Amino acid sequence: DVQLVESGGGSVQAGGSLRLSCAVSVSSANDYCLGWFRQASGKEREWVGSLDSDGRINYADSVKGRFTISKDSAKNTLYLQMNNLKPEDTAMYYCGTNKYCRGSACCNSDFSHWGQGTQVTVS
Repeated sequence: DVQLVESGGGSVQAGGSLRLSCAVSVSSANDYCLGWFRQASGKEREWVGSLDSDGRINYADSVKGRFTISKDSAKNTLYLQMNNLKPEDTAMYYCGTNKYCRGSACCNSDFSHWGQGTQVTVS
């Protein structure tokens, strides 16, 4: 089955940086879209960015230029480097994938599996 385990969250001051990690346990992980999402208290989960199976990365406008997604395939780990953090970035951050979809178009599909999340608080 699929296991996603996030880590790296914490509390930082505005302007600071954090790097989140998502350990991905799924066979042929490179075939799947992997994405980062976040959910602030009282709000719906929103997409932050994603990495498709062709290596293309897309970001939400709200984080473009500040956040960077990368992946270490040898470690099966997805990263989210967050720089110049703002109070509005405060949220629970999740990584996710769609286990039932393989290929570069799958980032447009609904995700089927999520990690437990890691909290980011910016003050």
